[in-house]
Amino acid sequence: MNTGPEQFESRWPHRWAVLLACVTFPLLWVGGLVTTTDAGMAVPDWPNTYGYNLFLYPWQTWLSGPWDLFIEHGHRLLASSVGMLTIGLLVLLWRTEERRWMKSIGCVALGLVIFQGVLGGMRVLFDERTLAMLHGCTGPMFFALTVAIVVFTSRSWTKPTLAAVSGAANIRWLSVATAVLAYLQIMLGAVLRHVPVDAEPMTFMLAVKSHVGLAGVLAIHILVLAILLQIRARYVRPLNWLSIALVGLLLLQVVLGASTWIVKFAVPAWATAWISPQSVAVQDGGWAQTHVITAHVAVGSLILGTAVALALYCQRLLVEVPASNGVAHRKLGAAV
Repeated sequence: MNTGPEQFESRWPHRWAVLLACVTFPLLWVGGLVTTTDAGMAVPDWPNTYGYNLFLYPWQTWLSGPWDLFIEHGHRLLASSVGMLTIGLLVLLWRTEERRWMKSIGCVALGLVIFQGVLGGMRVLFDERTLAMLHGCTGPMFFALTVAIVVFTSRSWTKPTLAAVSGAANIRWLSVATAVLAYLQIMLGAVLRHVPVDAEPMTFMLAVKSHVGLAGVLAIHILVLAILLQIRARYVRPLNWLSIALVGLLLLQVVLGASTWIVKFAVPAWATAWISPQSVAVQDGGWAQTHVITAHVAVGSLILGTAVALALYCQRLLVEVPASNGVAHRKLGAAV
């Protein structure tokens, strides 16, 4: 209990972190669109754009140019905005945060966004698919970090209300496993999207089976975690709505995953009883194919971000019910 005036707590780091996360997600969407449309080499030089400084490239040429140029240059501009926002966040954390580890996380975020930018540049200069795959893995990692910073700067974290829950330790471990599986699934998706066209058919089938198999495992984890939280901790606001959002994203991702297969390849033989193959025309590079596939990639990152937030809040807010207490759930009050 405070005996003096309440210490001033700046809300700007949290607001800035939310802004950074909100700008990073469209960057992932546009990055996925670059890969889907094979626009990664639309601009052959880096860090310039056809010899121009990135920010001085004629906007008339950019807007009226070919679609792949518009997407790739736009991706670079958006990435630069994320980099500048990350610098601003680091400055805010160093000026307002008393937690030294938060300042360190700000430094990690800046280092990761610089690494991601250099990785993207090397992908262009060397025209290397492996670097493109790594670029597709580190982007969601940075997004997950921005979500974590949003959580760390929120009042639910800085001024938590702890909840005693039966089996809290198991829920905490399950939430962490779910977040890890979500990232592994994104990595497998990146591998699948960058399988060379001249690769052996078995290589592609192995990537598909691994991606689908892990998707099933991840879905089970999400459902079990959400059910446990709804039964045992539904009164804990961040956990309640985050678990519901995670299930909603899972259902959307299943639909997008099935749609991705249909618009990319064809209606599976086992599904022809429900969907007529004649009713679905696969148009390579068409609007439906491009945006459905990209949406599938983007929602995967949303699942990762939501799973990370849920895991962090589970670690922070849930404690085990004391052995001597027969009540299954109860609030412990604000942590001191």
